Amino acid sequence: MNADFVYLLIGLALLLAVVLPYALRSVALSAPVVLLAVGVVAGLLPLPDAVRLTPVDDRAVLEHLTEFTVIVSLMGVGLALDRPLNFRSWASFKRWGTTWRLLALAMPLSIAAAAWLGWWVLGLAPASAILLGAALAPTDPVLASDVQVEGPTTDAEDEDEIDERDEVRFALTSEAGLNDALAFPFVHLAILLVGAGSVLDRGVEWVLWDLVGMIVVGVAVGVAVGWVLAKAAFRSNRPAIRMAETGEPLLAIAAILLAYGAAEVLHGYGFLAVFVCAMTLRSMERSADYHALMHEVVERLERLLTLVVLLVLGVALSNGLLDSLSWRAAGVGLLLVLVVRPVTAWVALRVGRRPRDRVGDYHLGPREQLATAFFGIRGIGSIFYLAYATGHGKFSDANVLWSTTAFVIAVSVVLHGVTATPVMRWLDRHREATT
Repeated sequence: MNADFVYLLIGLALLLAVVLPYALRSVALSAPVVLLAVGVVAGLLPLPDAVRLTPVDDRAVLEHLTEFTVIVSLMGVGLALDRPLNFRSWASFKRWGTTWRLLALAMPLSIAAAAWLGWWVLGLAPASAILLGAALAPTDPVLASDVQVEGPTTDAEDEDEIDERDEVRFALTSEAGLNDALAFPFVHLAILLVGAGSVLDRGVEWVLWDLVGMIVVGVAVGVAVGWVLAKAAFRSNRPAIRMAETGEPLLAIAAILLAYGAAEVLHGYGFLAVFVCAMTLRSMERSADYHALMHEVVERLERLLTLVVLLVLGVALSNGLLDSLSWRAAGVGLLLVLVVRPVTAWVALRVGRRPRDRVGDYHLGPREQLATAFFGIRGIGSIFYLAYATGHGKFSDANVLWSTTAFVIAVSVVLHGVTATPVMRWLDRHREATT
């Protein structure tokens, strides 16, 4: 990729990152929609071939760019959540009930439905069909910012008062933070099928390690790194190390790299480790302003990275990324966004829930259930999964996977980007009227 164009692209993304959030504040349009459109238009210009990123030729660049974007986003998500999670407390665990439903029911059903559609409708090989399901099932932690919690609450007089009151935003935020731990095992399963030809060859190893062991390692590393950094920042005996007092927010960036790097070195899930690390950091001195400082730095870096990726994606869309998109693939993509995610999530939120079930002081009523089910936003994480998998295995249907995934992301960015603001405002007005 031409170095001069890299500077131009980053400069344009930075300028738009500064301007767009304020320019679009009064309209029902998200910054990702504008950036994607700008990228598409830029791709129609006579750009040199050296600056046109393609999934085949620039797979490694796309993998690492989207990888870093996702882990930065996961740190922001973990710091933003106010509701504590303590596995030693059943009451605390139960307050995350909406999240567990989305993860345990909606996520596997979405993967299975997407894989089945890929195999039956598109004629994909089993490994490719599973990869399609794994890549397009998770809610993206990056592009879902318009429907997520805004940031950590630190102005409460008592730490016990700090909790999420908007169950829709909490559900979508927490789901986006944790669902990578369920998507990655199926990405590995797809890679396993490409190499081994049969899941029976390494099926037990996949269940014990990819599905269970790597999750345990990721959680353990996240807790350990987060606990050590939180102890140092808030309660160290050395004043120079208590960064919460000096107000140095770059600890968040260090935490991202330490948690992710340690988890990957130990062969655990780095995405999960980063989110758990952020949650652990957030759990100590919950009312401290330092959490808001760290979140602000992470949020700005995430915004810049997101805009760069969307510009690159837009350029690729108008330069052949959709060449392998058939009418059937487009239909499958629309079904995934408009039917599979909403239906599976709605079923997950309805199963076993009694009409009077409440979470904290907020009730997840029919309107909120529908909104939570609808906003299953697909985005940058899907690009990473595909880039990662195609770098570790030879998928015969790679071009179809890339075109279908890019189409789904584009549809999600536009559809959810246009509807997020009015829907969330409508829910806010309804909640205020009933409280």
